[in-house]
Amino acid sequence: MRRLLGMVLTLAALPLNAAAAEQVVKIGSAAPVSGPGAHLGKDTENGARLAVDDLNARGFSIDGKPVRLVLLAEDDGGDPKQGTAVAQKLVDAGVVGVVGHLNSGTTVPASTIYHSAGIAQITPSATTPVYTHQGFKSAFRLVANDGKVGSTLGSQAVLKLRARRIAVIDDRTAFGQGLADEFIKGVRAADPGVAIVARQFTTDKATDFNAILTQVRSKKPDLLFYGGMDAVAGPMLLQMKALGLNIHFMGGDGVCSEKLAQLAGAGLGEDKVLCAVAGGVGADGERAFADFTARYRKTFGLELQTYAPYAYDAVMVMAQAMQAAKSSDPARFVPHLARLHYQGVTGAISFDRYGDLNNPAMTLYTYRGGKKTKLDVIR
Repeated sequence: MRRLLGMVLTLAALPLNAAAAEQVVKIGSAAPVSGPGAHLGKDTENGARLAVDDLNARGFSIDGKPVRLVLLAEDDGGDPKQGTAVAQKLVDAGVVGVVGHLNSGTTVPASTIYHSAGIAQITPSATTPVYTHQGFKSAFRLVANDGKVGSTLGSQAVLKLRARRIAVIDDRTAFGQGLADEFIKGVRAADPGVAIVARQFTTDKATDFNAILTQVRSKKPDLLFYGGMDAVAGPMLLQMKALGLNIHFMGGDGVCSEKLAQLAGAGLGEDKVLCAVAGGVGADGERAFADFTARYRKTFGLELQTYAPYAYDAVMVMAQAMQAAKSSDPARFVPHLARLHYQGVTGAISFDRYGDLNNPAMTLYTYRGGKKTKLDVIR
């Protein structure tokens, strides 16, 4: 009887001992993995997943105790309403931090939910300044905001491409409209004499732009700026070619993907498109970035689009903050996020008092031979 009782006590203790041996910490990923932006959303999710897998493979620990990280990935569809539902679902599931969202229009409303729950949020891609100017100490961003991107593209349009008559179209999303507004400010700051000859609007799901482009063509612009994503920019470029609108085309990082070449087809042209990614590495970081790109391709069998490295670094800085705080409790590690210094795949990472990246980089690209081609990194 004594022997049987001892066996029962031993077996009863096993689950408790196993649980004590390894803490499970959940991190959320929120991005559109359905709809027109699915390729960009999956890129983000894959970057976060690769970081979680790397940390687990290395034997991640907090305060000397083993930790197993788990990524909970949710599809926000690029829709603000779905984004807030996803945010609440991740909070209810017990995540300590979220990498996301991809779009500005989903990131901002979701941030209120994460802030109320007291958990960390790091967007690898959303650029609206509104996000980090709400007074939320839990909100961080790993790329330059629209003010930086728009002003850079505006000055490039005037000083590099010598544009004098510019047409602007945006998709009326928080990202697209905000970026277009900042671009116009950048143009006027660079040269008040440059004319904005047209300001037109579309949606993030539109496919037919003939009416808008016909009106734009009548204004005889020498450059068209589009605030929105590649799923719209690609067909727009193709229709510009059909209408004989052979002018420079500019956009932000939503346009600046590998997939744009497929979406635009014959409308892509050579050196016709100039776009900017709100991040980037200089010569000293190119080797690490190239290694990451190659490993991403091997792991997922996909070409890296844009945001995977930033999502990867978002997980890594969360992990470093947890180790510095010796806790996975967001109340303890979020303050460490605000003052950390980390050298990531995407470069040096530290945050200002708003949660924006200090000294953010901008990478300019064009397309040659159907391939996205790096031109320059600007800070």
